[in-house]
Amino acid sequence: MSQVVLLFSGQGAQKVGMGQDLCEAFPAAHDLFQHADSILGRPLTEVMFSGPTDDLTRTANCQPALFLHGLALLKVLQEKLPALQPVAAAGLSLGEVTAHTAAGTFSFEEGLRLVARRGELMDEACAATTGSMAAMIGGEEDQVRQLAADCNVDVANFNCPGQIVLSGTVEGVKEAVSKAKEYGLRMGKQLSVAGAYHSRLMAGAQEKLTETLAQTKVGTPDIPVISNFLAQAAEGGDAIRSSLSQQVTGSVRWTESMELLRQQGNDLFIELGPGKVLSGLMSRIDKAATVISIDDVESLEAAVTQLS
Repeated sequence: MSQVVLLFSGQGAQKVGMGQDLCEAFPAAHDLFQHADSILGRPLTEVMFSGPTDDLTRTANCQPALFLHGLALLKVLQEKLPALQPVAAAGLSLGEVTAHTAAGTFSFEEGLRLVARRGELMDEACAATTGSMAAMIGGEEDQVRQLAADCNVDVANFNCPGQIVLSGTVEGVKEAVSKAKEYGLRMGKQLSVAGAYHSRLMAGAQEKLTETLAQTKVGTPDIPVISNFLAQAAEGGDAIRSSLSQQVTGSVRWTESMELLRQQGNDLFIELGPGKVLSGLMSRIDKAATVISIDDVESLEAAVTQLS
């Protein structure tokens, strides 16, 4: 059995219907979905399966939904392939909490409560500020950093070469989009988001999440989990808490994180979550890596065949 790195989806990957076929096909997934609803005290799975899209897109819903979906996929995959050997894990933004839960850093209950709280706090921060985000396409990192500095916005995501996301005030982001070509970039594209994630406008959410993390039991992960903020594994409970807190206002260093995993000799990755966002980013970071994307029963069965 091949050794694999687990990758978990970030916000924006969610789609209405996610997990429904999994819930109907596998008792283990059904039980996990029911357990999640009971922990949260609300029917999250109803929003996942039936929407409407606006409800699922709300940060307070989509973050726990993606967490639950990713771990349900992993549970069924490991049931079907007990010899599967994850050697590391990573997740885009909120996906890092999913990765830590998969690695045993948090229990399922603690991880779900943490990510639900994270979503609530980010919703609050979005409501209290007027922020926006934009993808900068083409150009070099130093050009994008200079543009961000000149427009007084933050660099939110280093997703892959040629795709860096800026985040900040609506005015600052609009200015960055309008000036993108002046700085040698191909284009700037404003994103349809509720606020300025991974920027200083999330400081209120970061402060309150730090308090929540201080009260959350943090175990020793069974496998290394690459921190978005550090672009390396955080060692020890305090470092894990700190990196998850700093990630709320800090940059997601996804390109460096994937490059690190590749340098460590990992060539097989499993993406757990809706769509193929992470596999698309990896194709821009390192074409030699293999990413198997799993998001429903059909792709799960195909992955089991491929990995057997």
